[in-house]
Amino acid sequence: MHHTPLLTTLAVGFVLAFVLGALANRLRISPLVGYLLAGVLAGPFTPGYVADQALSGEIAELGVILLMFGVGLHFSLKDLLSVKAIAIPGAVVQIGVATLLGMGLAWAMDWEFGGGLVFGLALSVASTVVLLRALEQRQLIDTKRGRIAIGWLIVEDLAMVLTLVLLPALAGSLGGTTDGSEGGVLMPILLTLGKVAAFVAVMILGGRRIVPWALERVAKTGSRELFTLAVLAIALGIAYGSAVIFGVSFALGAFFAGMILNESELSHEAAENSLPLRDAFAVLFFVSVGMLFNPAILIHEPLPVLATFLVIVFGKSVAAYVIVRLFGHPNSTALTIAASLAQIGEFSFILVGLGVSLNLLPEAGRDLVLAGAILSILVNPLLFIAIDRLQARQEQKAESEPGVVQVEAPDLPPPVLEHDHAILIGHGRVGGLVSERLRKNKIPLVVIEDKREKAAELREYGLCVVVGNAANPEVLAQANISSARWLLIAIPNGFEAGTIASHARALNPNLDIIARAHFDAEVDYLEQNGANLVIMGEREIASGMAQRVEREDAAEAPGDDHLPQSA
Repeated sequence: MHHTPLLTTLAVGFVLAFVLGALANRLRISPLVGYLLAGVLAGPFTPGYVADQALSGEIAELGVILLMFGVGLHFSLKDLLSVKAIAIPGAVVQIGVATLLGMGLAWAMDWEFGGGLVFGLALSVASTVVLLRALEQRQLIDTKRGRIAIGWLIVEDLAMVLTLVLLPALAGSLGGTTDGSEGGVLMPILLTLGKVAAFVAVMILGGRRIVPWALERVAKTGSRELFTLAVLAIALGIAYGSAVIFGVSFALGAFFAGMILNESELSHEAAENSLPLRDAFAVLFFVSVGMLFNPAILIHEPLPVLATFLVIVFGKSVAAYVIVRLFGHPNSTALTIAASLAQIGEFSFILVGLGVSLNLLPEAGRDLVLAGAILSILVNPLLFIAIDRLQARQEQKAESEPGVVQVEAPDLPPPVLEHDHAILIGHGRVGGLVSERLRKNKIPLVVIEDKREKAAELREYGLCVVVGNAANPEVLAQANISSARWLLIAIPNGFEAGTIASHARALNPNLDIIARAHFDAEVDYLEQNGANLVIMGEREIASGMAQRVEREDAAEAPGDDHLPQSA
């Protein structure tokens, strides 16, 4: 086994991540916690199997590249500009407050200024994965407070990208490792910004033309494998080229590769095709981060762990709450933003890893950040539950004391007013063709789409879109399923389609449910869960081919002299 460290590291990492991630999901906790704990079990600080640390570090670096590529691929300037008045100043002030709180805690532990700065910045940024999942579960993505939270997160991400660019240049002046160059603080910063500017210029002038052009040429070949390979080659190639030619980080190169692809008409296909590999290596990134965590810090340093947790959950959340209220937004919006930001995640791990590698942050700081991340992600759902109960109490009090207690107008997604309409789940290759046909025949249509960027694009075309996962009964209800006539499930996932059909049948017994399938077992499963008609692509193709042959054979059969005669 010692001759296959890569294989064993990948195998054990995936197996442990799956088991603990599934357990966390079962307990209604973010799977990210399970992935981190999988790394702890495979790390050197717990008994049993110990993964190869050097290989884990390289796998983590690949995970960072693909994570940053995904951030760039889903970067939405429209989301930010729609809430720029609150998101930009609010996020900047909140990052400043959280950073100062983290630096104060670092000062109390006698750390150097540079270590305190990295530590504070790591505590200031929330996890994209956790935030979006929390908003989606509560149907808040399509609300005003959901848009503010997403815009706020975009500003945080941009601030962290800038930090990752400048930190190596500032490391020497902050007490960390230098590259040996002289010139004080100004020269390294100017040199770094010059390299980044050159890289950005090349990407804008050349990349914006070449990358979409190349991707379109590959797409015309009709090969999904080549298209997926092209997307990955662009992500990794630009990341590597940016590091070798311009001296900027792999992460920044991958981020810009994603941003460039985001402008292409094929961005959605690129995101969808690369998603499985991005997800897989993102999981391995979290596992490799967990390997670096020493659980003994929970016993030996309980007070610093508690203080770190309080900075994440209460310090920056209170700051965000006050900022949102000062901008004149209602209490419910302020509470939602505060709860959304009361956790940390992937950017925090990338930043502390960089800080440790530059000898700015002690390894104890990394352990504190990881402990704070795990604890804050565990507690985050409880904060949303507390907010829901608080608002329910206010509504009950308002009913019992009308005119005395004022209740805010509910911040709800835009209502669906269609009746006797069709609900389409998924707007990919199949869903797009269905949508086009129904619109031509003027059949009222509501699309349920779980990707925000895709939903925004469909709305620009005039479609009525509900954002969310259709497996959630509340999302189906939001699409006014009780008044719908048809449910068209165009997603390729048979198991998820069965769950959707089951929920839809319970909400509307008279609904005509039409689904797609790939296998006979899926057909049976969907029919058992309430589908009226299940169309299997392979069967329809085979039937169409056979019917064509049968029709031509029947037309030529009588008196066909040109057919060969049997002896």
